[in-house]
Formats: sequence, C-alpha cells, structure tokens
Amino acid sequence: MNKETDTTTDVRNVVFVGSGVAGLSAAVYAARADLEPLVLEGPEPGGQLTLTTDIENYLGFPEGVGGMELIQNGKDQAERFGAEFTHGTVENVTLEERPFELELSNGDTLQTRALIVASGASARWVGAENEDELMGYGLSTCATCDGAFHRGDDVLVIGGGDSAMEEALFLAKFADSVTIVHRREELRASEIMADRARDNEAIEFRWNTELEALQGSQEEGITGATLVSHPEGYPLEKTANDPDVMLETIDVGGVFYAIGHTPNTEFLEGTAVDRDKSGYLHTRTDNDGRTTTKTTVEGVFAAGDVADPHYQQAITAAGTGSMAALDAEAYLEALKREEEIALEMPL
Repeated sequence: MNKETDTTTDVRNVVFVGSGVAGLSAAVYAARADLEPLVLEGPEPGGQLTLTTDIENYLGFPEGVGGMELIQNGKDQAERFGAEFTHGTVENVTLEERPFELELSNGDTLQTRALIVASGASARWVGAENEDELMGYGLSTCATCDGAFHRGDDVLVIGGGDSAMEEALFLAKFADSVTIVHRREELRASEIMADRARDNEAIEFRWNTELEALQGSQEEGITGATLVSHPEGYPLEKTANDPDVMLETIDVGGVFYAIGHTPNTEFLEGTAVDRDKSGYLHTRTDNDGRTTTKTTVEGVFAAGDVADPHYQQAITAAGTGSMAALDAEAYLEALKREEEIALEMPL
C-alpha cells in the first residue's frame, strides 16, 4: 500500500532506506512487532535482485524463483503485517538530534526515532553497448548467483582485482572456458588470488583489452562480445584512428562484471555514521564481542550489502535485515523506558 504520508508532523518509530531483500526482511520483522515501519523504496525499488531473472540458491524455492517475484512476495508479506511503502530518495539526514530528520529529494522531510539503512551497493558497469538490455540475460554481476546457468559455456570476466579472480575461479567449475579481460597487463589482485587464477587450466587472460559491446537478445541471451585491445593498455581511451587499436568479436555465452560495487551511502556523508574508505558502513559488536547491526550512531542500523563488501548474497542480506529489525526493536523499547522514567521523575 503506497499511501500519501504526512512528512511534516508524524514521528515514525522506524524508517527503512531501501526496499531490497534486506529492507523487506527488516520490514516484515518490524511490522510484526507493531512498529508501523515506513519503507522508502528509492530510485530502484527492489534493488539489484530485480535484475536477476532466476535465483536458484535462495532457501525455500527448490525450482528457483525470479528476482522480481521474490521482491514482490517480500513486499506483499511486509504489507500484510502493516508495513507502509512510499517512493522517496534520501538526500540528507540530520542525526545529531532526536528524532532523526530525513530530507527527501522531492523536498519533503521525515522524522523517525530509529533508522535502518538498507540502501544496498550498486555494481559498477563498464558502459558497453547493449549492457542495459542484456543485464540479467547472460550479463551478470554475481558469479555465485548465476554461474550454474553457464555450464558448458565460454564466458568472460571483466576486471583485474581479487573479486574478478574469485568470480573466474568459481565460474571455472561450470564453464568450458573462462577468459579474464583486463584493460592493462598487470593485475590489481593479490598475488595469491592471481596465482590461483593463473594455475587454473580453464582460465585464460586477455591483457590490454576492454569490452566494447555485447551481442545477443533477451530471448537468446548473450551470444557474443566485441573486444578492443591496444598494446599499451586502456584501449578505449585511445583514438579511433590509432592503427594499434584492434577490434575482435568472439562467441561467448555469458559475461560477468567484476569491477567492484559502490555502496549507496552518499546521503550519510558528513554524519557521525562511520564508513570505510569505499563507503561501506561499519557495524559494532556488543559487550560480548558478538556481531550487531548497530552503527556508530545510536538508533541507526545497517542491513544488507550496504555493510557487506564480501558476501553480498540475497540470503545474507535477508538475515541482516531481520537482525536490524530486532536491534531496532530493542533500541526503541529501551528508549521508551527512558522516556517513562523521565516523566516519573519529580521536577
């Protein structure tokens, strides 16, 4: 139920920034706890999962499930328990005072006692021709998610860091061949990861090469890729009339981007919420050293890929979403007790 929300007077118990699987999981738990949560769907409702046509490794779906279907089911489930959804992108937040204040891109403001950041991390794309059309149809940003669909295929991995080596090694279990395409002739990957890739007979390297275009359709999937190379590297930066620039179109059945992710945390810049150099949120442990979803600002919690540069799986995002909702519920209960005690104290 996308309802008109009073964004000037209501103080919400908890607001979720992001409507991917982490935000939806948190919304289900928070709604069942009668916290009346509000979910801001953001510019891309459902997050990265909506770009995945088939998910085979999410528990409870032995025949697989479409990414859009999984997201819609999660939204329906959260709404069933009373969660409210509205379209809105957070531009700025004020966290120094309680309640927190969120400024939206449309000029509205929200106030909330607790905030769960589940805005995810966006995979970086290379800008190849036809990538918009073919993302999710043979083009992927997650080998763990989609590698098994490419048994017997020849596939490309675009990138030169540890994540590219990890993707290639995973894909080598299924594909006939894996070619790592890197724009220079020196990897950014750690030596141990680079050696593992080099030692795998199914993995080859194309140095000083970049992806220019993808061939195929949503019906057929990816059928080919156009590569551009130059002996000095970074071929796409070279002039079109450079005689050393070479174009080649090859047959491939899949392409995987592995050039990193960008966490969607720009709106927290300048706040006391601690982030690493890439923008991922740091979360705290409790007094016994156990993991929580609490950030460095009391009342602000992180769930999903926004705080996870490593796993970035739907199932782990859903798990941390439930954790964030439980942590927020405990925080709100403690806040309520503090307010009740303050009212009982004599002036």
